[in-house]
Amino acid sequence: MQAAQRASGAVNELGLLAKLAARDALRWTPAGIPILSAIVTHESVQMEAGIPREVGLELSIRAAGVLAEQLSRIDLGAILFVEGFLAPRSRNARSLILHLTRFRLET
Repeated sequence: MQAAQRASGAVNELGLLAKLAARDALRWTPAGIPILSAIVTHESVQMEAGIPREVGLELSIRAAGVLAEQLSRIDLGAILFVEGFLAPRSRNARSLILHLTRFRLET
């Protein structure tokens, strides 16, 4: 994380251990950049105010470029550690999507 981002409060980073649950077909932008949309799921127990809380969620993700090509070759059901930033799904949307900046396959 850049010092300027921390100082300005502009930090937008998320990391999550998740299962690759679904994905669309690899597509290309008019500029020729590969794009892949997918869904990951996560289940865990987190502590909140000293009380264990079961968490289960489904999150839309989007990968571009080399990451999209790599993700397109990962088997559904694989466990991944995904990292990226949150942004609205589209210009006027309220729902969020995680734009991947990196991921790794967990073994």
